[in-house]
Amino acid sequence: MAEKDSELMEKRQSLNGMADSSGGEVKLKRELGLFSAVNLILGVMIGSGIFVSPASALEYSGSVALCLIIWTVSGIISLLGALSFAELGTVVGKSGAEYSYFQEAFGNIHKYWGPLPSFICAWIYVVILRPAEVAIIVMTFAEYSIQPFAPEMHPDQKSIVIKLTSVAALFVMTYINITSVKLFVKVQNIFGVCKVLACLIVIGGGIYEIARGHTDHLNKGFEGSTTSPGGIALALYSGLWAYDGWNSVTVVTEEIINPGVNVPLSISIAVPLITGLYVFMNVAYMTVLSYAEMTSVPAVAVAFGTRVLGPASFLIPLGVSIATFGCAMSVQFGVTRVCYTAARSGHMLEVLSYVNVRRMTPAPAVAFQAILTTAFILVGNIKTLIEFASWFLWFFYGLAMVALLVLRKTQASTPRPYRVPTIVPIFVLIVAIFLSILPIVHDPSLKYLFAVGFIVMGATVYTVFVYYKKTPTYLLRKFTFVTQVLFESVPPSNRQD
Repeated sequence: MAEKDSELMEKRQSLNGMADSSGGEVKLKRELGLFSAVNLILGVMIGSGIFVSPASALEYSGSVALCLIIWTVSGIISLLGALSFAELGTVVGKSGAEYSYFQEAFGNIHKYWGPLPSFICAWIYVVILRPAEVAIIVMTFAEYSIQPFAPEMHPDQKSIVIKLTSVAALFVMTYINITSVKLFVKVQNIFGVCKVLACLIVIGGGIYEIARGHTDHLNKGFEGSTTSPGGIALALYSGLWAYDGWNSVTVVTEEIINPGVNVPLSISIAVPLITGLYVFMNVAYMTVLSYAEMTSVPAVAVAFGTRVLGPASFLIPLGVSIATFGCAMSVQFGVTRVCYTAARSGHMLEVLSYVNVRRMTPAPAVAFQAILTTAFILVGNIKTLIEFASWFLWFFYGLAMVALLVLRKTQASTPRPYRVPTIVPIFVLIVAIFLSILPIVHDPSLKYLFAVGFIVMGATVYTVFVYYKKTPTYLLRKFTFVTQVLFESVPPSNRQD
């Protein structure tokens, strides 16, 4: 045992020596240009949502016309939110998005309360929200992937196959994100093009059906529209879930080349493009499938492809598989940067801020996210997770708008390469409040109580382990030692204590 510990110690010393010989530049590199930044947004936004949520958005809105309005409004809200985040990203200049913005805006207000919003944000994003989101997306990938091969499979058997396929896919994307940022960029760029092609195939099929005069479903217009504010909020949840990811470039600001220009420009290109794709894809779906069909089939895009493409229908599950795999990989890429940034500031385990000395990736943070995502894959329910995650997302998006308004006052002299009109963050804040309160009033289920409980749990963890620093020092030291050796990682040279 002592001999094994000695070998591990020698390896650790060797890693530290490699870091020292590199000139102290062991940190994440700026490797994402404009094209890669646009593709990152496409990679996160075009995933499971447009292939799972159309049914939910239609079900909650109640009619074809209102559903299309929901998708259009969701795109506009996403663009306004993204442009607000672009200002925050260029002012703060750090990776981590909301986590860094809360830290900058509120961190110095009070010794205890100031850092708490940042910690709660990192706690929820890193431990539950993003791993749950990746689980949702990768399970959708698995469902679409096995659809052509197991149409008559027993539900229990199918559930097991989906989970096994999900875990296998998670392993592959984790390997990519640990191996190299350049490898991630190459795979993401290829998948980004494939995603857009998959969307265009659906839109093309819809145009073909409309040209043939099949407009009966579309002609129903506002028939059956909901008048419930809570129902509209839930419909917006479904639409905005599909658009989620508009803030993805601000999560990795420190890896964007020339972020003052490329962050707002990539958002201005990607979000309107995706809005157009999503609206026309929904027109295509609702041209071919009836209300009853869209709200009953488990895979809307596959049902659409079977009806329209005939022998070429395999292109739809293939395209969706590519889209969802790329999306899950990109979401994992982003949340590991939140984990890395929070750990660098002392709000997560220190070892999660370590960088692989050879590959310059936050390998321990990537592996940690893979473990959490696996747990969600094994126990998660997709529809419940979508609504649960969306509540958290818009709670923090609203708080980010408050942070922007605070920074306008406290850092008025700070250069702003990009600035949105004040009415924009105020409007997004109002939307966030609407989306945070009305679903609870409309459907007061236990999942919202659990969300509040998780925030309280995070505050307890913060108080004990961060504020009072009551940590098991010996165990943490051993864990850090083993993890550092296992992932060949060292503390980053740009550490911020």
